[in-house]
Amino acid sequence: MYDQLPLDGMPRRLYACTPSRLNSWLDCRRRYRFTYLDRPQPPKGAPWAHNSVGASVHNALAAWWRELYDKRTPAMASILLTNGWITEGFRDAEQSGQWLARARELVSGYVATLDPGDDPVGVERTVATRTKVIAVSGRIDRLDRRGDELVVVDYKTGRRPLTQDDARSSLALAIYAIAASRMMRTPCHTVELHHLPTGEIVEWQHTDESLGRHLGRAEEVAIEAAAADERYREAAPGPSELDEVFAPNPGPFCSWCDFRRHCPEGRQAAPDRRSWDGLAD
Repeated sequence: MYDQLPLDGMPRRLYACTPSRLNSWLDCRRRYRFTYLDRPQPPKGAPWAHNSVGASVHNALAAWWRELYDKRTPAMASILLTNGWITEGFRDAEQSGQWLARARELVSGYVATLDPGDDPVGVERTVATRTKVIAVSGRIDRLDRRGDELVVVDYKTGRRPLTQDDARSSLALAIYAIAASRMMRTPCHTVELHHLPTGEIVEWQHTDESLGRHLGRAEEVAIEAAAADERYREAAPGPSELDEVFAPNPGPFCSWCDFRRHCPEGRQAAPDRRSWDGLAD
């Protein structure tokens, strides 16, 4: 079906996206509309403290690999984390300081397990690929070379322990593996989640077939989202039609939605959360 041309004989326009955009469509179509289509974008809620922790840690680890070899020490990781600490979303300066100390331990403990001389192929590396349906791109936390293959590494700082299914089912990690392999003409089947709070590494080894299934799923989602985008742009739908095309998906995660204030169904489905409630105890 992907090889067919539209009636006017022109090639199908590729749906430009990131894995985040595809996952937004799957998670909640209303949030997708607020994030990617409505302009001006509806105002978001307050920044989340757990996002500040995650971004600070990711930035410090990326910067650590950019240091000269002899400066890649646990102490340097702690310094980089401190210098780039993001303070948004915390209850107060005291809570921010407490989490800064915890995050220092996370990054310094993690880099102590790394070989500073084992340079990654890429850090915060943008990769991209395309099919007859999508042009997809994204940024990998770290791309390693292990023997003759590449390995996608994704850092995690959340409080929830990870399972192998998290790595196996991740659409984003699969797309990163496909894109990295195509761009660098090097096989890439292994994806890893590195959970800094526990030090656990969760790995999944894809096959060509499982990667193909993920890519096919991405194309299916893209076709649905592209059709909705077109209706939004061309039909100038009214509020009732918008609610039909971009229906909300109420549930527990509505507590954490940046656009919660604009969604009555989400507010009914889950309680309000303070901006620091996502932090681990």
